[in-house]
Amino acid sequence: MACYSHLVNCAGKVVLVTGASEGIGLACARGLLARGAKVAGIARSEAKLRAIDGVFPIPGDLTEPGFPARAVQQTLNQFGRVDILVNNAGVGLYAPSWKASLDDTRCMFELNVMAPLAMTQAVVPHMKATGTGLIVNVGSIAGKMTLPWLTLYSASKYALGSFTDGLRIELAGTGIRTLMVCPSYVNTGFQSHVLGGKPPARIFRARGMAITPEQCAEAIIRGIERDKRTVVTPKLGWAMIAAARLFPRLVDAQLRRVNESHSA
Repeated sequence: MACYSHLVNCAGKVVLVTGASEGIGLACARGLLARGAKVAGIARSEAKLRAIDGVFPIPGDLTEPGFPARAVQQTLNQFGRVDILVNNAGVGLYAPSWKASLDDTRCMFELNVMAPLAMTQAVVPHMKATGTGLIVNVGSIAGKMTLPWLTLYSASKYALGSFTDGLRIELAGTGIRTLMVCPSYVNTGFQSHVLGGKPPARIFRARGMAITPEQCAEAIIRGIERDKRTVVTPKLGWAMIAAARLFPRLVDAQLRRVNESHSA
């Protein structure tokens, strides 16, 4: 039986979730509410947020200067504290790195990297004052092994993972912990929201093997409860990561075939 050093009960915890209006964020918000947490949700669509029973809505754009700090303050005004921050909002870009739009790339890094950083900087002082807290950053398996049809997206998720690891060490002794989440294929609207391009046909056809947002959210919440440092979901993803590290030439060849079929 696994032994966990710091079991977390989500009941009564105040959780701030970004990208809460759909997909993984929505599933996390509902799953946390079901466990008795108090949830504040951030998304650009106020109507979608207000349609989620039990969520305190904070509509706005995470990339707008000053908004992350205001969102944290609104949560503090409503609940008095923030126990857990879930940086879930993100966007993709299907474009070769050597010709991708620099404007689109900047937009992606703003949401995937700078927004979680801004949210973290806004919430950590309050967590330090209470002596406890958890920062959850939702990345991707693409942040553990580069997917060549998503090279720049992979780079943004690698950056998020490195930030998460460094933050954990920086905050050692404060009572604040970090959790990095690396889903593989989740059946959400990710592909329809990308800033440009389309996935390879073989990837699109793999939707039938994707996990649901609810399955992903359950893995995230169990990771929170069990005080994990990293969650890869589904667990088969660990085998893919191991293969990429142990047999890089073989995995590169497989990825190259997928990518060449896409760009042909």
